[in-house]
Order: sequence, then structure tokens, then C-alpha cells
Amino acid sequence: MRVLVTGHKGYIGTVLAPALIADGHRVVGLDSDLFAQCTFGDPGSDGANIPHIRKDIRDVEPADLEGFDAILHLAGLSNDALGSIDPRVTLEINHLASVRLATFAKEAGVTRFLFSSSCSAYGAQGDELADENVEPCPLTPYAHSKVLAEQGVARLADSRFSPSFLRSATAYGLSPRLRFDLVLNNLVAWAHTTGRVYIKSDGTPWRPVIHVQDIARAFVAVLRAPRALVHNETFNVGSTEENYRIRDLAEIVQETVPGSRVEYAKGSSSDARCYRVDCNKLGRSLPEFQLSWNARSGARQLYEAYQARGLRQEDFEGSRYSRIDHIRHLQRTGHLNGTFRWIGS
Repeated sequence: MRVLVTGHKGYIGTVLAPALIADGHRVVGLDSDLFAQCTFGDPGSDGANIPHIRKDIRDVEPADLEGFDAILHLAGLSNDALGSIDPRVTLEINHLASVRLATFAKEAGVTRFLFSSSCSAYGAQGDELADENVEPCPLTPYAHSKVLAEQGVARLADSRFSPSFLRSATAYGLSPRLRFDLVLNNLVAWAHTTGRVYIKSDGTPWRPVIHVQDIARAFVAVLRAPRALVHNETFNVGSTEENYRIRDLAEIVQETVPGSRVEYAKGSSSDARCYRVDCNKLGRSLPEFQLSWNARSGARQLYEAYQARGLRQEDFEGSRYSRIDHIRHLQRTGHLNGTFRWIGS
């Protein structure tokens, strides 16, 4: 297929685009490239060599989408912290621009549309497993924007336009555009640089987790799948066995990084976001799809990468690799305005 990947220069996109190419697809990217200065690893590994359109997702026009068989839509504000800076702008980017993109895609004759959603839509579920039939309970502007986008895109589905919704578990693992605001990535970074597996909550919330490479493989599998199996369907992307309390992930990191110890932040409190997720539907629908990673092997991969590249605490806690700090740095230095648009050229 000829495939457009929005957000191809993000944490997932820089892993997904090469996976699609390896699967035989012709890939074009679309990204405003807010994190151009944040590549973790070799220059050129961040999607620079993929044909692309440099454009804000809010500015896409129908002509940009002509000739594509499928769109894999990842672009948007990617976490709760960024989404809470200005909830109005978060809805504009993650919800309204996503539905607008899907509407234009349908008009342009694009037949498949894969939307990158999030298990954060479940919000607060406690100890019970949540499957795709559970009513979403979004607690943050980011999660709320994802739920609204799902609903808006789903209404466009018909015999000519087939969307699918992939609610990914909390990602971890190495990527050319590595994120350190993700729990396992962050815990390993603290352990490696300080010897402390630093937990900023009380450690009790549940999270489903999945390696970024497995998320990419899930998108490839859904794109490959017969339309009848995935048409207007929602899938939790992860493994039911890979639900952990934060403190359990911390113990895995402690066992992975020699000499490290678990430490809780002073005054740490409970996080209202707490959800365990049933991911069996994807396996039932696409039995050929299997995860290649688990939290323990992912922690080992991260630790070895941090060692090899000499990661320091000021790197991952500073403006280069912290998404929210990088955005604020671009705004302070006059490169980005309050609505996350580039200023000038």
C-alpha cells in the first residue's frame, strides 16, 4: 500500500515507519517536527530519509491525502502533561484535527484509517480488567481528547471508509525519539544515572505496558488484516499478562540495574489514573500477532542503551529529552507560540 504516517518523527512513528517499509509498503510521513533536536542515537535514524510533508496536522488539506491507500494517524500531543498545558489546544489538535483529517481522507478516497489511541481512556478502573466494551473514563484532557477523536472518526465509517482504533498500553523501549516521561523508560534512567529507582507516586497504580516495537508490529498487523476483521473495531494493544503496579516495575528495574535501590519521592501520593487492561481481543482477531518483548527484557534493552550512550541525569530531566520541558524551552526562546505552532521559518 501507499501509506501516510502522521507523526512519523515521534516516539512511535520513528519505529513504525521503518517497520512498514520492511513490510513492503511505500511510506510518506507528515510531521511538524517539534522534537527535531531530540534524537537519541545516530543522526538520520529519526525519519529524515523518509519522504515527508512538514506540516501541522491542523493545516492538512484534502490535496495532501490524494493517492494514499491508508493513513496511520499518530500525530498529536502525546501525554497527560503536554495535554494539560492548554486543554483547549489539546482538543483542537488531538480531537478536532483528527476528525478533520479522517473526513478529508474519506473525501480523497483513502480506504483504511488506523487511529493511534491510548489505554489512558480507561482512566480509573481499579483492580478490574477493562476490555474494549468497558465505558471509557478519561481523567485528563489528553485522554478525553482521544476518546472524542475515536467517537468522531467512528461515525465516518461506511463501505468506502474503514477506520480501526488501536488503544496502546503505556509504551516503553528504545526509539530514535526516545521519551523519558514514560514510566519504565524513566525508572531505568533514574536507576542508571543515580542508583535510585525513583518512584514519584505511591507505587500502587496499575499500568499495562508494551514495547514500542510491539506497538509498531500491531499497526502493521492491523493494516495487513482483512477489512472484515478490523472494520470500525477498537483493540487494546498490549498483553493481559503485562499489567503491573508501578512498584512492580520498580522492582524489575532494581533487579536489572546493579546496585540500584527503590526510593519513593517525599510526599508521594496516589495517582488517580489506575487501570488494568484485557488485551485478548487483538490476539483472537489476529492470532498471528504475538508480542516480542516484556517489561524485563525492555528494561535490559534500555539499561544497555543508556550505558552505551553515557546518559546523564541532566539529559533526561532537562529540555532535550523531556517533552514538556522541550516545548517550554521552544516557547521561551521564541520558536514556538502558545498553541504549539512554529514562529517564522
